[in-house]
Formats: sequence, C-alpha cells, structure tokens
Amino acid sequence: MYRWRVCAMLLAATTINYIDRQVLGVLAPFLQDEIGWNEIQYGYIVTAFQAAYAIGLLCAGAIIDRLGTKAGYAIAICVWSIAAMSHSLAAGVVGFVIARFMLGLGEAGNFPAAIKTVAEWFPRRERAFATGIFNSGSNIGAIVAPLLVPVIAVTWGWQAAFLFTGALSATWLAVWLLTYRAPEQQPALSAAELAHIRSDPPEPTAKVPWRRILRHRQAWAFVAAKFITDPIWWFFLFWLPKFLNAEYGLTLLALGLPLVAIFVLADVGSILGGWLAGRFLRLGWSVNRARKGAMLVCALCVVPIVFAAQADNLWLAVALIGLATAGHQGWSANVFTLTSDMFPRHAVASVVGIGGFAGAVGGMMIATFTGWLLQTTGSYLPVFLMAGSAYLLALLVVHLLAPRLEPARLESP
Repeated sequence: MYRWRVCAMLLAATTINYIDRQVLGVLAPFLQDEIGWNEIQYGYIVTAFQAAYAIGLLCAGAIIDRLGTKAGYAIAICVWSIAAMSHSLAAGVVGFVIARFMLGLGEAGNFPAAIKTVAEWFPRRERAFATGIFNSGSNIGAIVAPLLVPVIAVTWGWQAAFLFTGALSATWLAVWLLTYRAPEQQPALSAAELAHIRSDPPEPTAKVPWRRILRHRQAWAFVAAKFITDPIWWFFLFWLPKFLNAEYGLTLLALGLPLVAIFVLADVGSILGGWLAGRFLRLGWSVNRARKGAMLVCALCVVPIVFAAQADNLWLAVALIGLATAGHQGWSANVFTLTSDMFPRHAVASVVGIGGFAGAVGGMMIATFTGWLLQTTGSYLPVFLMAGSAYLLALLVVHLLAPRLEPARLESP
C-alpha cells in the first residue's frame, strides 16, 4: 500500500529533523566546558532556536499550503540542512545563536508539511495512526543522536557531528524530490487505494486566511494545547543530557543508554497514543470521546514525573522520565490529529503552523526560565512540577474551547 511508503518518508524526515536538533543537547555538557558558556547563555542559545522556530511555524504553514507539499517540504529541509552543518563553524555563544536561529527557521517546516501530507494521503480514520508513526521519528532521532553523536565527537571532533547529521537531511531531500508525487499524480498508486484515500466526503479547496481560522474556538483549542505542553518536550530535548550529567555524573559516552531508554519509551508512546484513539473509534466511541479519552490517558502518564527530580536512583529517574515522554508523544499524536478532526485538508498546515508558533513561544519562555533557574538555584524540581501538571491543564482548556470537537465552518459569509 503506497500511502504507507509515503508515511515512511515522513518518519525518516522527522527522525533526521530530531537528530539535527538534538546534537546540541547531547553535546551541551561537553561544549559548556569546551566553549565556556554558563546556564543563562545556554538558555539564550536554546531560545534563539525557539524564536526562529516560532517565526518559521507562523509562516511555514501558509507557505506550504500555497506552494504545495513537495516544494514547501523541499525548501524547509534545504534550509535546515545547511544550518545544521553551519554549527561546525561556531566558535562561541554568538556563533551558536546564529546557527540555532537558522536551524529553527528550516526545521519549522517539518510538522506542517508532514501533517498536510497525512491529510492528503490518508482518510480521516487512519490519520491519527499515521501521525503517530511519523511522529515517532522524533523519538527515533532522540534515540539515534545519543548513540551516534558522542562516538563521532570523540573520534573526529564535535564539528564532525554537526556535519554528518546535516548531510543526512540533504540525502533525504534528494530522495523526496525524485520520488514524491501527489496521490492523483502518483503512477505507482492503484485505483483502489486512491479511492480508499479519497473515501471521506469531499472538502473545499479554497485557501483560508489566518484571520478566518482564528475566529474559531477550535483553532484556539489547538493553539492552547501546543502552548501549554510543547515547552515540556523542548525541555526534555535540550536539558535531559544536562540533568543526567549534573545529577548522576554521566559522561558524554555514558549518556547514551539512559537517553535511549527514555526515548524508546517515548517512541512506544507515540504509536500507542495514535493506536488507542483508533481503538476507541472502532469500539463505537465518538471522535470527541475517543480523542479526549486517549489524551487523558497520555496526560496521566506524565504526572509521576514530579518525583524524578529527587529520585536517588538513576534508573528510577529514567523510568519516570521515560513514562512522561511516552505520555507526551501519545498526547502529541492526538493533538496534531485534532487539526484534521476539526479543519478541512486545505487549512490543516496553516492551523498546525499557528499552533506550532504558540508551542515555540512557550518553548522560548521555558528555555529562558530554565537557564535562569539553574544558574541561580541549580534545582530542576520546579520544571518537573510544571511538567506533571501541564497536560491535564491543557486537556481542560481543550475541552472548554471545543467541547464536542465540531468541525469549524470556514466558508466565507
């Protein structure tokens, strides 16, 4: 079935996307000593990525909706490939800030493009599962990075790690340009599978301006969910290696196994979160009940992380954090699918871009706060407390804004 080959391409792109962004997080304890930045300066470096990611997401969705999936995705990955490799030229805080900013601009296109591709290639009932599969690439990337990056850095130097991962994204770009076509233009797609993909009722195709999207409570439900919970994932990506180094004395090479365990659990959570919603639907639940039921299960998985900051055993902390990352990724698969539950295909990338902007703004806030907090107190406890409560709060806000997940009516008056 050709649509799953397309999903595999999205999985590969998301994996590379997260390898590229995770290199800095893995090397952070080492680079902090090598280059001499403090916690607040590291917070600024992370904030630069988040700021660019926010700007990029605000624009990327509309650009991809306008140019189409193939061209929009290609432009995004070209920018992030060059930016990833440019980290090797950085010699201080300012250099890393510039490189991270450009990386954020390019990487912002990944999720709007991937979500739009899923909406084009899958009927509504399969989208949560397909989203869960490609979204698991974020965890695969986070698994591969701590295994691969320390070995490359120790063997050939830290600059080589950035060059190698940037080359991966350039390779994916070449394959994408050579092979991707829209469903109606793909000669390898059978008529039966095309009919399956287009089995949902027809949807309008006219472009929808942001101002019309933002009139709807459904859009604000997605925006709120991203703003409240995305910062927690950014914290996991950029501070977990530093947390494990500071609290348990793990060296660069010793970070690999605990981080792999954490993100393997996250990968399982991503797929199970999408599967769980589909299972509820097959049991006869409404889309509203199934989606929110799966989100509640995922939110409850994050709550025990409040005990991780004071765990006296490394593997207890790893288990608690791994459960939380699994919960986040299952949550994320369902939150992304809210957009195709409530909006037509032609508006999905724009809605995802707006919500991703909100999540990146939240990430900027937590990056600056965490850098200041660690520089002044050295305690991770407040951040873990925030993480444990964020998802239940976000689910409450989503339910208040979209109590029945009714489709937004975007037609012009």
